[in-house]
Amino acid sequence: MNHSLSRRRWLPLAALAPLVFSGLALAQSAWPSKPIALVVPFAAGGTTDVLARALADRLSQSLGQPMVVESRPGAGATIGADFVAKARPDGYTLLMGAVHHTIAPSVYKRLPYDFSKDLVPVSTVAMVPNVLVVNASTPAKNVSELLALLKASPGKHSFGSNGNGTAQHLIGTQFQNSTGTQFIHVPYKGSGPLSSDLLGGQILMSFDTVTPVLPHIKAGKLRALAVTTGKRSGALPDVPTLDEAGLKGFDIGTWFGVLAPAGTPPEIVSRLNAEMVKVIQSPEFRARMAEIGAEPIGDSSAEMARRIAGETEKFGKLVKEAKVVIE
Repeated sequence: MNHSLSRRRWLPLAALAPLVFSGLALAQSAWPSKPIALVVPFAAGGTTDVLARALADRLSQSLGQPMVVESRPGAGATIGADFVAKARPDGYTLLMGAVHHTIAPSVYKRLPYDFSKDLVPVSTVAMVPNVLVVNASTPAKNVSELLALLKASPGKHSFGSNGNGTAQHLIGTQFQNSTGTQFIHVPYKGSGPLSSDLLGGQILMSFDTVTPVLPHIKAGKLRALAVTTGKRSGALPDVPTLDEAGLKGFDIGTWFGVLAPAGTPPEIVSRLNAEMVKVIQSPEFRARMAEIGAEPIGDSSAEMARRIAGETEKFGKLVKEAKVVIE
């Protein structure tokens, strides 16, 4: 074998290597150079969608590229999460995640992705209280009267959620178990269709986040009986907490945040975090959050990761106690 010839053949490839790596570095430094997809794992009209659009509008301006909100609903928000988890880790496909994703590992026996390993946190956008609401035509004016109504007709009434394994589903199940009542769970693909049936009287109640039901509460079409968090909502200051209504220790809310596929370059995650925090802390965004009953956060990637770990453990225990399992 002619070794000198062999070396001559390999020399051009070796010379190209620095160019390849510098090209990759240049591509990353030029991010973003095209539109970014922000995947919402629920149907349009719900809190996740509203928050995603509010964030995307402002990030599009600061990043200099359009951020397009893309809806991929179904299976308790796991379809959208799976799509992003398997997407190319280049910063152009992101997930608007939520507390539901920390519940799913405990209620679904098989998930096609690992939320703690296949996605990297960017920043938590906001925390939104959940609220127990009924149609305004329902005779129950408070939690005590609702419990009397439910106990008078066991198994007759129903509540809606954003899907199996979501926070609303778990809150409803815990409410049922802690009050000794029996009612039917009806899962939806998002707050839009859920609210429509609640307004139409097809279901008795829901434990949805404040955002999608707030306009209907203000219009007198829905009645808020209690919020599910440990403290009252700034958007509904006159509505008691479930703890105040007699269900001691009840404290569950819904957080929302952005995640990227695992393997996304750290410099892109860092840039995204910095731009998101600036947007979230801006007076305009905070004013918008106040309008929809959300509490803006804007934390670091590491802080969001700790939130996810803590919530996954917390809800794992609650799911076990409530005996919620989905095939």
